[in-house]
Amino acid sequence: MTATLIWILVALIAIGLYLSWTAGRLDRLHARIDAARAALDAQLLRRASVAQELATAGVLDPAASIVLYEAAHEARQAEEEHREIAESELSQALRAVFAEAQQVEGVREAHGGEEAVRELAEAVRRVPMARRFHNDAVRAARALRRHRKVRWFRLAGHAPFPMAFEMDDEAPAALVERVS
Repeated sequence: MTATLIWILVALIAIGLYLSWTAGRLDRLHARIDAARAALDAQLLRRASVAQELATAGVLDPAASIVLYEAAHEARQAEEEHREIAESELSQALRAVFAEAQQVEGVREAHGGEEAVRELAEAVRRVPMARRFHNDAVRAARALRRHRKVRWFRLAGHAPFPMAFEMDDEAPAALVERVS
């Protein structure tokens, strides 16, 4: 009888340790999502800021400046539920403004243009990477939260279900290939 109680106690301790480890893993994934989201937000803000600076620098034609400035302003001011759309519209505006290599060369030839083009290209290149890291962390947390043991024992606590950040982040080809 005593041996049975010991084995039951050992099994309960092992199950408890496993559940605790799983809860810790889930907590680390949520922390990773938070860090990746902060990095993504920083890259999106940097991209919008650089685009806005370029739009007001006077190196683009007036129509392109207005399109780029308005898209960048909307991306910076968008509320969370409209952020993905605003950031996608900024990507589309960047592709429209820098669709042709002549536009990139025109900006490069202006005073301070070389630096502006390089900074914008770096910002545009980093957004897809930051978004990929964020979405990978979300995917891992979602997969773990789908397990029965996590749902049955409520190991996720009160943490909100993680949401991926879906947006159009395709870079303008003329901008990226000229800077590479």
